[in-house]
Amino acid sequence: MLSSSSGLFSGLPDPDGLLAEQLLRLSRRLHRSQKRQLESADIAITPAQSRLLRTLAHYDEPPRMADLAARLEVVPRAVTSLVDGLEASGRVRRAPDPTNRRVIRIELTDTGRATLRALRDARRAAAEDILAPLTADQREVLGGLLSTLVDGPGPDC
Repeated sequence: MLSSSSGLFSGLPDPDGLLAEQLLRLSRRLHRSQKRQLESADIAITPAQSRLLRTLAHYDEPPRMADLAARLEVVPRAVTSLVDGLEASGRVRRAPDPTNRRVIRIELTDTGRATLRALRDARRAAAEDILAPLTADQREVLGGLLSTLVDGPGPDC
């Protein structure tokens, strides 16, 4: 049962709910701006594909699909579908593992690396657009607050 102190039925404002809504709206605005940037650069890629490309770029050696699935926290079938689309657009390629012919590795292509640069540029432009009203000091404070939220409480908490 909900208590009247929850703010839900008491008519009192719900500051945490308002903050959550503002963060959600800001996230959507950032995604829309980034999407417009990508469209103007004629880059057709889904958010899931861009996440896979960014993840792939963090590996020193080309990973297996199972490695990508574990890192992305999705089922392997989802990675297969994403790789299929990225391979069709020339952004990745499947390559046999040099030590085990049954294993397939996923490699970034030059087109994939160019797409990553375009994604980075679009993200930067979208952030600049959204952060434009803030002063340098406000941006620094916001960055600190967001880091705290993203990283969570420290080990002593």
